[in-house]
Amino acid sequence: MMSDAVPIVIYTRTQCPLCDEAKATIREVAETTAIPVDIELVNVETDPELQSKYGERVPYVYVDGRPAFKFEVEPERLREKLLAAQA
Repeated sequence: MMSDAVPIVIYTRTQCPLCDEAKATIREVAETTAIPVDIELVNVETDPELQSKYGERVPYVYVDGRPAFKFEVEPERLREKLLAAQA
């Protein structure tokens, strides 16, 4: 992992179109802001505890260790969060 990359964790599950959309939005915003991101995907279906915590409420996105988005990633808010994480 690059030390200057902003860590992003996406809680996801299999066959989740919203999760795919969230990943695409994050990559797109990271590219247009030229801020490197380190995306970690966590499948909630593989862990009973995560399954009970998130269930169908995915994607759930953490940016720089903080809860940031649920269901949908808003590009402008993500841009602000990435810039703040780099400051």
